[in-house]
Amino acid sequence: MKRILLTLAIVLLAANSLFAQVPSDSLLRRYAAGMLMVGFKGDSVTEDCDAARYVRDLKVGAIVLFDIDLTGSATIGSRNITSKERLTAMTAQLKAWADYPLLIATDQEGGKVARLKPQYGFLPTVTAEYLGTVDKEDTTRYYASRLAREMAEAGVNVNLAPVVDVLNHDCAAVGHFLRSFSTDTRAIARHAGWFIDECHREGVLCTLKHFPGHGNAIDDSHYGFVDVTNGWHPEELEPFKLLIDAGKADLIMTAHLFNRNIDDEYPATLSSKTINGLLRGQMGYDGVVVTDDLYMQAIIDQYSIATALELAINAGADLICVGNNINTGYEPERPFILVDMIVNSVKQGRIPWQRLQESHDRVLRLASKLNH
Repeated sequence: MKRILLTLAIVLLAANSLFAQVPSDSLLRRYAAGMLMVGFKGDSVTEDCDAARYVRDLKVGAIVLFDIDLTGSATIGSRNITSKERLTAMTAQLKAWADYPLLIATDQEGGKVARLKPQYGFLPTVTAEYLGTVDKEDTTRYYASRLAREMAEAGVNVNLAPVVDVLNHDCAAVGHFLRSFSTDTRAIARHAGWFIDECHREGVLCTLKHFPGHGNAIDDSHYGFVDVTNGWHPEELEPFKLLIDAGKADLIMTAHLFNRNIDDEYPATLSSKTINGLLRGQMGYDGVVVTDDLYMQAIIDQYSIATALELAINAGADLICVGNNINTGYEPERPFILVDMIVNSVKQGRIPWQRLQESHDRVLRLASKLNH
């Protein structure tokens, strides 16, 4: 009888311990929302706009801003960024709505990929390839410094840059637009390091992209499946590794590329072998991993969004980018729907809730670097 009672007590203790560890629905939703980087329409915000609902009510982890609305007119100044003054006012209001350190991001690589353009009153920028060709530290630092200063003044605290892919002009998404510093991986790391230093001086965090190397991808993952197995080389990891070891990797963005050298089943964004295995395990990175937009066709042509979410989170992604600004269209309720999907997956045992806690902790550590 004593043995039965002892066994029952152990079972009850284990059950109570497990129950105590499971967060409430409200906390699960908070963790899930904190894993989203979302976009919205408009260059100003009001109390009842989508941005207010995303930040004030849902409490998303990050906002991503664009200057061109690809779901609308696709003209200059048709999305969030139309002038310095309006952008600064908007980011201030977004931060005021947040009772947490809100990440506000944009792509300000310089040159052909720059959301803060001269048309809106910002200084001209230069391409990464230009900086790599000049190959002078003071030149790279000069352009990076003034770019970062303008971001900080406008209230943007995360730069989705620099690109640390190898330079290949045949690459439709990267090399064709001169987004890479060099064909030399050590030169890439040098220039990216200088670029990051200057952003950090202004209080702007940086994102290394696109892991594990997009430079030799001939096709563009915005528009469909891309296999880099035959063109990718292991040395493409070197810039990432050098910058991780130097403590300069704030965020790392994954690419939606299929690479059989690393994983013969899933593209990098959905691959535990790539994120948990290679990036975190072998390369020693424990910072924030952000996905490229999960609605790009390389992903949604192959997977349902619910499946892609589960795979990306279980693979080790901490921020899921959903810019709501590609050819799949703008859906105002999308962030709320995604939070529901994540919470349901946790409740049904397909995502361990501790995975959400890990990402929450990483994002908080990242945000602690900011001057709020």
